[in-house]
Amino acid sequence: MDAISTLPQREKGPAYIALIHDLLTRTDTVAVVSELHALVDTVVNQDSVGLVVGRQVLSELVKILGDGVVKDPELRKTLVEDTLATIQPRIVSYEEQVNILRFQLADILEEEEEWSEAARVLMGTSLDSGQRAMAEADKLRVYVRIVRLLLEDEDSIQAETYYNRAALLVHSTSDKETLLQFKLCQARISDYGRKFLEAASRYHELSYVGEIDEEERRQMLMAAVTCAVLAPAGPNRSRVLASLYRDERTIDLPTYNILSKMFLDHILRSAEIKSFESTLKPHQLAKIAISSNDRLASSGHDEDPASATEPAASSRTGPSTVLDRAVMEHNLLASSNIYNNITFRGLGALLDLTPGAAETMARKMIEQGRLRGFIDQVDKLIWFEGSREEDDAQGKAGGLGDVEDAEDTGALFTKRWDNQIRLTAANVESIVQHLTEKGLVKLTAVA
Repeated sequence: MDAISTLPQREKGPAYIALIHDLLTRTDTVAVVSELHALVDTVVNQDSVGLVVGRQVLSELVKILGDGVVKDPELRKTLVEDTLATIQPRIVSYEEQVNILRFQLADILEEEEEWSEAARVLMGTSLDSGQRAMAEADKLRVYVRIVRLLLEDEDSIQAETYYNRAALLVHSTSDKETLLQFKLCQARISDYGRKFLEAASRYHELSYVGEIDEEERRQMLMAAVTCAVLAPAGPNRSRVLASLYRDERTIDLPTYNILSKMFLDHILRSAEIKSFESTLKPHQLAKIAISSNDRLASSGHDEDPASATEPAASSRTGPSTVLDRAVMEHNLLASSNIYNNITFRGLGALLDLTPGAAETMARKMIEQGRLRGFIDQVDKLIWFEGSREEDDAQGKAGGLGDVEDAEDTGALFTKRWDNQIRLTAANVESIVQHLTEKGLVKLTAVA
């Protein structure tokens, strides 16, 4: 290198480049690293070399490293890292070369499954300033890649920051691959943020995209089912469950059993929950905190001693995980289709909660419009209100036409009993009429 320093300025560049090629052909890796370090340090930090020659030599070195001339992955990684460290004091003058080196190092780290390290390397790239302004579509690709890498290590908080940056640039590209990766990141961010309904819809949408590999589409469909099951019970979740249940592909999934039971409002048993729990990712098993107000309300005991017919009360004051809460809310919603009313202790036994905690969960769901009913604090009962429309023929039993409402006696049980009799009579008449039309039944006049 001392001989090269005495050459005319226009000959220094080709001489340093020839020396790089010569160094990389040697077999002694330790010598290659040390001598290449000395060369880069001379080219970058010696004023006698000049910026033009420095950029020319560094560009060639970056190209050689990117073309795979160095076969040993560990040696290549060491050379890239050492070159980046050497250029650091003069990074402003060599931003373009540094960015390319960072992309190369990120590729190496990603191959080694060092997701967070690869993301941090990409975060250091200069995207908003430099010798050449980076196009918005290129920035979007970098941001989406950072989000994807961070989510691999479940760093959803930092991933959301870069996702928000990508969302501002998504209009700048029409590249299908980039847009699909962005939509997948969108679904995963919603998943990690416990916006399970939104995540389920996005996963389900992606599972129909033909450009995605079939196995990956199946994984997205499974993710959609999982998120739908974990979503808060209520009308919105029922619509998502219906969409998934009608999808013919879900019948082959291992989670189809719990999907069908959720959709059909069947009560889930502990064995089924355990089986489903084994398919969940760590963030979907995250612990949830109970507010101090809810804990105080949930820990209350019945003032009256439990009768011999009532089940023993549980000691749990609330759900412990996201899955726990989703299953409890579903079982509460399913019980509303079975019972007209239920005691706090009975619901607590069904949900494995204290009577106070069961009441608190029902109260919240009623307040949020996810459960139709009301609470009787005096009798310690939860009354459920039917959500189905009554039959059009109701009240027209016996061919008597519209039946006027009976006088309001204020007796709730009497009203319900009368309504059930009217509906049953109307249904019986409809069945007899259908059988008569088919000739299966012949009516005779009564003398």
